[in-house]
Amino acid sequence: MKGSVFAAAAPWLSPYVDLGSQVERRWQHAGCLWDALNGSQAQSLAGVRFVASSALPAGTAYEQFIHATRTVPTRDNLHDFFNGLVWLHYPQTKRLLNDWQARAIASQGIGAVRGPLRDAITVFDENGAVLFAPAALREALRERAWRRLFVDLRPLWAEATLLLFGHALLEKLVQPRKPITAHVHCAGDAIESVASADAWLAQSLDAEVFAGKPFNPLPVLGMPGWWPENENFCFYDDSHVFRSRRPA
Repeated sequence: MKGSVFAAAAPWLSPYVDLGSQVERRWQHAGCLWDALNGSQAQSLAGVRFVASSALPAGTAYEQFIHATRTVPTRDNLHDFFNGLVWLHYPQTKRLLNDWQARAIASQGIGAVRGPLRDAITVFDENGAVLFAPAALREALRERAWRRLFVDLRPLWAEATLLLFGHALLEKLVQPRKPITAHVHCAGDAIESVASADAWLAQSLDAEVFAGKPFNPLPVLGMPGWWPENENFCFYDDSHVFRSRRPA
């Protein structure tokens, strides 16, 4: 790996930058991502260890293997780098989602279709985010009232926190593009830290509700302070990106 994904000081990476930079340096020095992740001070709290992707036996489901062995097969690429960082920052939530996956696999087996719960978990795990914000912002997001959300209510964003959880989402944002959209789970009014967010998610998520995909699409570069172009409010008039809600 050359360069640093944290060099540009992207605001969406700020919760990951301290620990992520340490892991990144170890990865660049040793050339082995799973060892770099295991060397983190946070690894013992994650409740898993990281291993080479070759440790996953042929024919064994990835999620089932993690649940049975408490090890995460890891390749030397950015996708798995971000997956490892999410494990280190949200260990309770990642373990909960993995437990749900393993139970679903045990009861339904592996087929061509994942089923509603496993499908929802995959969407959130790859592309999810969590919004802690005043009720007015959460309601505007649910309604996809983009002008109200990002223009009329813009001062309220000072009281909000959007945390990116999906590792594929984080990977895509290494090369930011306006259409990149997160699947957002709306949470409470405020949060003190990533650790608090992790605890809240692990205690509050319900498998039956989650299976219904209670997510809201949010083009993340619309976030105030995240992208210079959105200071011009015409940014939000792009209907190909900021799409209206479909009629029920």
